[in-house]
Amino acid sequence: MPIKVCVFDAYGTLFDVAAAARIAAAEPGRQSLAKAWPRLAEDWRRKQLEYSWLRAVMGTHADFWQVTQDGLDWALDASGLADPALRDRLLALYRELQAYPEVPAMLAALKRAGLETAILSNGSPEMLEGAVRSAGIGAVLDDVLSVESVGVFKPAAPVYRLV
Repeated sequence: MPIKVCVFDAYGTLFDVAAAARIAAAEPGRQSLAKAWPRLAEDWRRKQLEYSWLRAVMGTHADFWQVTQDGLDWALDASGLADPALRDRLLALYRELQAYPEVPAMLAALKRAGLETAILSNGSPEMLEGAVRSAGIGAVLDDVLSVESVGVFKPAAPVYRLV
């Protein structure tokens, strides 16, 4: 059976989840992040994933934006960087994550080869819309699928039936 569709995860696969912390660390007045941002980004992502897995197992779904905020809150507290203005800035940057540099060309090459491309993500539709728009990859995606339509996070089986 020939491959007809390539489906990608969004966060960490197409979109650089460390970009928000890296960009914020380079902004004026954010010296506290200069050395701390790699660990903050790592902790944030780890907690985001852990919280989504726990919610899937426990059957207590909340949208991925809430999980993202909860993970950031934990990471900021753990790093001693809890500050409402920093939190707001990081979340604003996360809403418009950058794609990894190779992503637009890779998706375009798949389209030229006659394949359909899609995202299947834990992200909420609003999160995915912002990231796709800011990355400029909407024209090379045939579909963007969110787990919100089934109300459970990956790796639950109902998620994969969306494809």
